[in-house]
Amino acid sequence: MSDESNREKATFGGGCFWCIEAVFQQLEGVESVVSGYAGGENPNPTYQAVCTGSTGHTEVVQITFNPETISYKELLDVFWRAHDPTTLNRQGNDVGTQYRSAIYYLSEEQKETAMKSVEEAQAYFPEKIVTEIAPLDVFYGGEDYHQDYYVKHKEEGYCSFVIRPKLEKLGLKS
Repeated sequence: MSDESNREKATFGGGCFWCIEAVFQQLEGVESVVSGYAGGENPNPTYQAVCTGSTGHTEVVQITFNPETISYKELLDVFWRAHDPTTLNRQGNDVGTQYRSAIYYLSEEQKETAMKSVEEAQAYFPEKIVTEIAPLDVFYGGEDYHQDYYVKHKEEGYCSFVIRPKLEKLGLKS
């Protein structure tokens, strides 16, 4: 029986949530990754509404992790490598405010760690990091068909041409 009391959560937006989900699912110490929405105004957003860019939400993943196995800082290190935090409202061909780079913190400690992490990560990017760092007001889990997307659809075009190369670049299983 596992001890749930020492689990923590992290919420990141790094473009399409299918891509970020596939990355974090493979990390030791990560116990679950849920694709969803955060940072917007409308309660209970749907994918269709978020895609219009009118709700203010970001496509995010909420990660439940064991900090005794992987730290929040280590998750942030992967986050910086898993997307381009220097492009405003865009990741590759995915364009819109819902694809913005974002870290939604759950505590002052997470906020401080995230702010310091931005400073450290900036050394690896010639352009300025534009990642939004904000408190997590509410996380909305995405529709069922978005969960475990890469695992269920590895041979689909987006998975083959966008997610698989990202995983390979990071040295993860594709």
